[in-house]
Amino acid sequence: MPIATMGVPRIGPRRELKSALESYWAGRTGAADLLATARLLRAENWRRQQALGITHIPSNDFSLYDQVLDTSVMVGAVPALYGWTGGPVPLETYFAMARGSQGRSGGGCAPAAGEGLPAQEMTKWFDTNYHFMVPEFEPGQRFQLASTKPVDEFLEAKELGIQTRPVLIGPVTYLLLGKSKDADLKPLSLLDGLLPVYAEVLRRLEAAGAGWVQIDEPCLALDLDDGARHALHRAYAALSAAAPGLELLVASYFGPLGDNLETALALPVAGLHLDLVRGAADLERALERLPDRLALSLGVIDGRNVWRADLPAILDRIGPVAERLRPERLLLAPSCSLLHVPVDSEGETGLDDELRGWLAFAVQKMAELATLGRALTEGREAVADALDAAARTVASRRTSPRIHDAAVAARLAAVTPEMARRLPYAERRPLQAARLGLPLFPTTTIGSFPQTDAVRKARAAHIKGTLSDQDYLAFLRRETEAAIRWQEAVDIDVLVHGEFERNDMVQYFGEQLAGYAFTRNGWVQSYGSRCVRPPVIFGDVSRPAPMTVDWAGYAQSLTDRPVKGMLTGPVTMLQWSFVRDDLPRATVCRQIALALRDEVVDLERAGIRAVQIDEPAIREGLPLRRADWAAYLAWAVECFRLSASGVRPETQIHTHMCYSEFNDIIEAIGAMDADVISIETSRSKMELLDAFTGYRYPNEIGPGVYDIHSPRVPCVEEMVALLVKARERLKPDQIWVNPDCGLKTRRWEEVKPALAAMVAAAKALRAIP
Repeated sequence: MPIATMGVPRIGPRRELKSALESYWAGRTGAADLLATARLLRAENWRRQQALGITHIPSNDFSLYDQVLDTSVMVGAVPALYGWTGGPVPLETYFAMARGSQGRSGGGCAPAAGEGLPAQEMTKWFDTNYHFMVPEFEPGQRFQLASTKPVDEFLEAKELGIQTRPVLIGPVTYLLLGKSKDADLKPLSLLDGLLPVYAEVLRRLEAAGAGWVQIDEPCLALDLDDGARHALHRAYAALSAAAPGLELLVASYFGPLGDNLETALALPVAGLHLDLVRGAADLERALERLPDRLALSLGVIDGRNVWRADLPAILDRIGPVAERLRPERLLLAPSCSLLHVPVDSEGETGLDDELRGWLAFAVQKMAELATLGRALTEGREAVADALDAAARTVASRRTSPRIHDAAVAARLAAVTPEMARRLPYAERRPLQAARLGLPLFPTTTIGSFPQTDAVRKARAAHIKGTLSDQDYLAFLRRETEAAIRWQEAVDIDVLVHGEFERNDMVQYFGEQLAGYAFTRNGWVQSYGSRCVRPPVIFGDVSRPAPMTVDWAGYAQSLTDRPVKGMLTGPVTMLQWSFVRDDLPRATVCRQIALALRDEVVDLERAGIRAVQIDEPAIREGLPLRRADWAAYLAWAVECFRLSASGVRPETQIHTHMCYSEFNDIIEAIGAMDADVISIETSRSKMELLDAFTGYRYPNEIGPGVYDIHSPRVPCVEEMVALLVKARERLKPDQIWVNPDCGLKTRRWEEVKPALAAMVAAAKALRAIP
């Protein structure tokens, strides 16, 4: 029974890739060191999968930053501003596209050639928390083979004696993910120019000895029009003909194929992968229509969550399929790439045995697949112990008393519609203006300030016990006071306390909420070197005690200027966690909303005049099919309002969203009824504001004026130009001035000049009639 993975975590068990990248970017190590670490991680991944019994081992699933960016480089879709003129794309250009580059232009806005480059736009990969770099296309776009990475990594594995299945992002999905500054350019019109590059890659893989090639087309889980379906047929007719010796597997994931199933089954390829975790209904329909030539890859293990699988139940479902199809026409796999889960749960000794036993990370999921494969080929008795253990684990989690809290259920049942309503915004606004006393174009930041080496070392020492509670508290108070004094000195209008006590915007809160558990090494990649440890929601959620009130109150005691209370919103707490699967997600989100509601009310009682409830994940949680949007947005908006609506009208509620396509959800954003929303707009040059102006958004907006994911420090004139564009779209009294996102990952050497320039830009704008 062929066993496949669709891709595996690339960061390494101890985040070795993160360390190597950040060392390279800081200039402490060279390109050779970075590439050597990458090569070692790939070898470890291949050997680990081989040892676990995986027979279709992926290659080219590794990336130094992002697989979509890798594809742009492979096909030569490098915008002209990066100075590439042909040939292999240099590493410096690759990282400039990913994260920008800092110029040496001083205070002017004309950096030397090749310096001070902005990064490409970044957004979420379908409905996950993984970020990808958006391809940029232009009229007359020409594609050419500029990287042989898929072939190189296949040969690299072959040298180790490991036959792999190379992975490519499909040409139709790649184009549909792309954008152009020319509104008249339709990315799919570029397909005929793109296909020869893909065909050349496939020919080279065939010549190198590849057997199967996995081509990911997750666009098949979206609403597609006839043009996109026709593009898929044209693409795979051409690619199958280009390398007839290859077996092409088209893979879709993250949802059911639905009305795209007929299109997928008709593609002239050797195999089709189905996500049977999120698209269970596809299986019977596919079997009814399955052509004799087509093999099915069954995604039966959840690649996006961390719970051990009910292996006997899976066997009950797929056993008849295995009897119906020849062995060579059936593959077992996770639902999607295991990129979205941590590497290995065995090292989680900080969790109790029961909870750890409920978890399956990438290594455990591969072992589950191997067990299923043996059961299908050798019989269930060959793996009886493993199947019994899986059944006991599933039963234990269903019946454990630790997952249910009667008080939480009772409170949820008592929620009324009035609890999610505030006084109308038009009546709240003058009350807030009188209380805050802010100038036109008020300045603020999104919340966090740099987590310096000193901050990280102090936190680590405190965790280890080498720094006492008292000394750690004193250290954090000094950092907080220094941040407040600096913000006053640079003349920011609404301050933040800097969040030096926080490890992560979700983890910090989850650690203080009942129903959450945390891992030590459960890291997953968000983008580039940015890794997060999603908490695990295993039971009913409640707030045993205030979480942020002391720090917000301390910061406010240091200044007369308003200090924002900073919270992570209920939808983001849900989306950026591994969520229990025994309750509807909407129910879990309402539990979180009620816990946060208590915190917002306590912040107001402590004298906090503005509370920011961040919801960057609302758009990413949007279902992939439009027919499912209304139900999701209804409960997502309700949960935000439930968390925010317990305060008086004069308390200003902020929210923050980043890297989202707002056109799709602008009415829902309006329905959230936050007094102020701050958004990412610098990479799009304020184009994202068009959604708000078309909708005539009535509340206040802070369009980000500089990209915090890049080391580049923009100058005053550049920010003024962006704000002038914002002023063309919004009323002056609607506009706030802020960065795109929090500043935790940046250095003070970048943050201080950037924020000083931001304040200067706001003051300059106030002087423009």
